[in-house]
Amino acid sequence: MRFFVTGASGWIGAQTVAELLAAGHEVVGLARSGASEEKVRAAGAIPFRGELDQPDGLAEAAGESDGVIHLAFPHQVAFGGDFAAAAMTDRRAVEAMGAALAGSDRPFVLASGMVGLSYGRQATESDGLVATPQIRANPAGLRTATALLVLSLRGIGVRSSVLRYPPTVHGDGDHGFVAAFVEIARQRGVSAYVGDGANRWPAVHRSDAARLTRLAAESAPAGSVLHAVGDEGVPFKEIAEAIGRHLHLPTASLPPADALEHFGPLGHFVGLDSPANAAATRELLDWAPRGPGLLDDLAQDHYYR
Repeated sequence: MRFFVTGASGWIGAQTVAELLAAGHEVVGLARSGASEEKVRAAGAIPFRGELDQPDGLAEAAGESDGVIHLAFPHQVAFGGDFAAAAMTDRRAVEAMGAALAGSDRPFVLASGMVGLSYGRQATESDGLVATPQIRANPAGLRTATALLVLSLRGIGVRSSVLRYPPTVHGDGDHGFVAAFVEIARQRGVSAYVGDGANRWPAVHRSDAARLTRLAAESAPAGSVLHAVGDEGVPFKEIAEAIGRHLHLPTASLPPADALEHFGPLGHFVGLDSPANAAATRELLDWAPRGPGLLDDLAQDHYYR
């Protein structure tokens, strides 16, 4: 099959491209810069030069494919303070690519998140399908609306699915949340957590996330919601302790009011209790994580180079 992959040069996308190619598929990867174009080509995929705010180009690439894996999101715009604008750009891209696949039964896999799906209990694939007050109050709820749009594409003949990734997709080369926590600990001289640190974070190894992404594109039934979860909930205190051990730094609790000052924008997330499981996903697609868990990964040198 020929898959059009947005975010093909990104952290999850690059591994997904490798996974698809190894399985015998052809990959066309969205490249939003010259550097991305070189990365996509070097990986063995065909670069398609375009932008997320150019829906006509995205629709063209989607229409010429046997399926779409949409991993990209305007993160720079979102982290720059305008999450609503980023979410609307993403929604228009989804609408264009979904329309290009209408009536074909071709797959459309949307990357989404699971933070905020539930509070204080383990989220499942059945959560987030109704816009609860908590989801509406969370800025990420705008992405939830786009995820519901993707699920509705099954009504126009698209084999659509939503693949939720945890906040931590870890592995050698990770520059996401965990790498940021390592750097903050270095700069501050302490590896911190909020409150008692009992709040839990789900996580998955990059290789497992990419394999599940391929399986979703190949065989997920229309309207599926999938969870890429290896660790169902790692207490944040244990994450902080693992970082502290490796950096030979003390570990300390922070009051919630000090989280933003210590962690910067990440302070909005460090105290969240968002465990999740993937029981339905494992059964549906016969997927099981094989990579190391988050704490095992944090015991390796690659996070501290």
